[in-house]
Amino acid sequence: MKAAELQGIFVPAATPFTQDGALDEASFDRYVRHLLAHDIQGIVINGTTGESPTAAWEEVERLVTRARAVMAETGHALPIIVGTGTNDTRTTVRRTELARRLGADAALVVVPYYSKPSQAGIVEHFRRASETGLPVIAYEVPSRTGVRLQPDTAASILALDGVIGLKDSSGGTELLEALAARTGKPVLCGEDADFLAMLRLGAAGGMLASANVRTDAFVRVYRQIRGGSAEQAERTFGALLPLIRLLFEESNPAPLKWLLAAQGIIASDTLRLPLMPVSPALQAKLAQTLREL
Repeated sequence: MKAAELQGIFVPAATPFTQDGALDEASFDRYVRHLLAHDIQGIVINGTTGESPTAAWEEVERLVTRARAVMAETGHALPIIVGTGTNDTRTTVRRTELARRLGADAALVVVPYYSKPSQAGIVEHFRRASETGLPVIAYEVPSRTGVRLQPDTAASILALDGVIGLKDSSGGTELLEALAARTGKPVLCGEDADFLAMLRLGAAGGMLASANVRTDAFVRVYRQIRGGSAEQAERTFGALLPLIRLLFEESNPAPLKWLLAAQGIIASDTLRLPLMPVSPALQAKLAQTLREL
């Protein structure tokens, strides 16, 4: 995968589980077919929305294999991006190498969490991952990692030959604005509520959990901005904001899984502990949203 291909809407896939917590491959196949019915540019497996902290690597391999099979069956050939990042550089490198052998098109590598490494340590982490031969998309999400990339650090990471772009979930536009004149590599919005603002400032697209639900509308926002129809994009995105807020009212992907199960796209909204199903109060709000959809 090349940097120029990081344009448009990429959907982070949820991981369906049976009620006893096993991987639900039948639901996953049905779910991937549903995503492929829309004009998206790629699918992310084993990202935050896929509950990556609780997934065994063998399960990730099965999901990638199933996604490829469904694409072949339906005549699609979209990029598959696999989350390989951990807070341990050796494990991250090993998983990125395994993803390359598996035929992934790129790796999504999160800034190493928990350890709170120095900015120099973060750059070296990405350098090692980028040397595996699989294109790397760096993933900045300080609300989950406990450390924030400085603009100089992000620019240094993007300057690495094997890094093709950045997923920016920093919770604002400051990093994107700081990088605008310093790198030619694409930045994808990863903070759903900031999608329109980031597109206006030059983001190449979005990697958005909410795009699992109103995929067509998120694609439309992207096209409207690219086509110069800013006012139409504002109206389209404004209609999406209540859904986005609901999907993040409790920890992602719990609300999303509830909606997917309620629509029959996956069989169950089961999550793996420590995540829990959504509260009854949020279920009522989501049910109302589903009726409106």
